[in-house]
Amino acid sequence: MFTICNDSHSDFILLGFSDKPYLERILFSVILISYCLTITGNMVIILVSLKDPKLHIPMYYFLSNLSLLDLCFTSSCVPQMLINFWGPEKTISYTGCAIQLCVFLWLGTTECVLLVIMAMDRYVAVCHPLQYTTIMHPKLCLQLAVLAWGTGLIQSLIQSPATLRLPFCSHQRVDDIVCEVPALIQVSSADTIDIEIQILIAGIILLVVPLIIILSSYIAIAKAVLRIKSTAGKKKAFGTCFSHLLVVSLFYGTVTAVYLQPKSRYTHEQSKFLTLFYTVVTPTLNPLIYTLRNKEVKGALIRLGRRIWNIQNH
Repeated sequence: MFTICNDSHSDFILLGFSDKPYLERILFSVILISYCLTITGNMVIILVSLKDPKLHIPMYYFLSNLSLLDLCFTSSCVPQMLINFWGPEKTISYTGCAIQLCVFLWLGTTECVLLVIMAMDRYVAVCHPLQYTTIMHPKLCLQLAVLAWGTGLIQSLIQSPATLRLPFCSHQRVDDIVCEVPALIQVSSADTIDIEIQILIAGIILLVVPLIIILSSYIAIAKAVLRIKSTAGKKKAFGTCFSHLLVVSLFYGTVTAVYLQPKSRYTHEQSKFLTLFYTVVTPTLNPLIYTLRNKEVKGALIRLGRRIWNIQNH
């Protein structure tokens, strides 16, 4: 029996966990709560970073960029995910899938670059504290932020059209929870070796190389911190760096497992849970990681709360 495929822009069906309806009901509740926490937590970080003068330093400038990125990243896929998990209708239009894919690649790549920039910022702050304000001046910070967002956009403009040009079967069933490259090339009836090589090269440039740079930065940071005589100074430096390393581990660990996995070893079930982790769990945890372990952010939140209280009572 032959499957007839064509290039028509038919709707896709995101199967998700349709074989486990009970799991989808649980996931709907968990994801909805996580999404609300993500929106609230990241908006609070952006607000305090903008409003509190003590946080007008490069570290919090990049952190607010990360928060904005997480807001957009989750909003590009979670609403559709919730719709699919709520009822039997799991269809996404070709245009909707294309937009989701483009935004997903853009913001995912941007986060890879932004995490490297944040690691380099911490390296300069710890290893060259006297030159920190001179090196990390506002113009450079803006240029680095533009570099991160621009790199992500370029990667999306390269990878998305290459993926969407593949021939797909009519009413194609995508065994995933979002429209992402590994799941879509599994669906295509064409030979996908060229695009798999493209993904591998992009993965090495945007995942492996950045990870090596980040780890090298933190090895240098660890050596510098161990030379600090003050116990309080060591604790502060390690606390800030630990937060960033935790974020890096959560994000890179899951994304690398999805995008650098050979097609022959691609397992849909494993990929769905990994995708859930970096699209839902990580953006929810980022604000908590940075606020619960950061006295400056907690202090800014308290000051902001007092200002709001004073305004309401006058």
